[in-house]
Amino acid sequence: MIRILRPFSRAVTYTRWLHLFMAVVWPAMWLFVWDGWWIWFASAGLLGLAGLVPAMRTVEGLQARLLLIDHRHGSNGDSDGGSSGIVAVSSVTWGDRGRTVLWLEARLLLGGLVSMLTVQLPITTQNLVMTALGDTPGDDGALLRVESHHWWHALFAPLPLILLAAVVVGSGELITRLAGRLLGPSPTERLAALEERTEQLLERNRIARELHDSIGHALTVAVVQAGAARAAGDPAFTDRALDAIEETGRAALEDLERVLGVLRESGRPVSSRPALTEADRLLESARFSGAKVDMEVTGSLDGVPGPVSREGYRILQESLTNVLRHAGAVPVRVRIGVADDTLALEVRNPLTAAIPGPGRGSGLRGIRERAALLGGRARTGPDEGDWQVHVELPLR
Repeated sequence: MIRILRPFSRAVTYTRWLHLFMAVVWPAMWLFVWDGWWIWFASAGLLGLAGLVPAMRTVEGLQARLLLIDHRHGSNGDSDGGSSGIVAVSSVTWGDRGRTVLWLEARLLLGGLVSMLTVQLPITTQNLVMTALGDTPGDDGALLRVESHHWWHALFAPLPLILLAAVVVGSGELITRLAGRLLGPSPTERLAALEERTEQLLERNRIARELHDSIGHALTVAVVQAGAARAAGDPAFTDRALDAIEETGRAALEDLERVLGVLRESGRPVSSRPALTEADRLLESARFSGAKVDMEVTGSLDGVPGPVSREGYRILQESLTNVLRHAGAVPVRVRIGVADDTLALEVRNPLTAAIPGPGRGSGLRGIRERAALLGGRARTGPDEGDWQVHVELPLR
């Protein structure tokens, strides 16, 4: 019993009822001036023309979202918060216009039926009560006349009101479902929303990789430098190690501040990310950690497209971090080549037992993910006694 009465404790039940009434307000005003069923046909024709106006979809969508959706318990009044799918944007295609026309006609038809029942059913209850008491109903415009006088009419008096309650709840649910279908997003809009959501997920993954690369690199350098300084026992070496830790820490803080800025302003474009033209600071950081880094560049890095150059920087950063973390202060050879519409990046160091096997470790996964994201390929693993990271990225 409580479940049956629950819809009447929600405000959305009555706002949906009001929404249906509003559909017939202006045709009803015409009935005060002219009489006849032709008013309804004329109203339907005008609504058909109005539905072709692109802005009408925005107006109806806003009104439907305001009056049909239970914002406290989810879109359709459900506790699970299901999606209503109602949009408030202008029509773009003729399909959008056609669905808007169908919505306006359906709302007029259902609103007219509900409005009539809202008036007629209480009148029927009143007439049943009057005939049960022996009175004669007046000319009140009732469509269903009750002529005879019987006491048992009182037993049927509540039925029209119960039917009215069912009409109010049922019509509200029906018009809300129709709004979700006819005022919902088109296939093109659904695809655009899906692409936007995909872009957001990719951006989150990219930010996670950014934090992993920059912060992981800084912590690795700091740990290696601190350990080397303690083992060396040389004040001059300790000073150089502290300088390297300070420099790497400052760069990591800059990266962290930039990423946090992106998170604070989701609509802000990502900019000022380091590129391969700034690779020297990575090499200097690795050299301060004791690694002997030899770099060779062929071709011009200035002509490398921004996304490729930025991802290449992060791949180089992750590769050097892996060397310091797993191999320590060992000789490292870095080769960067720009030729034939391809950026080739290779990092090699002597193979040690501490280096993980192919395909293991989040750093190696990140390198492969970055390469695949740009349509490139990455190879990692032992090669002729060295550990090799070889990445090829297309420049177009």
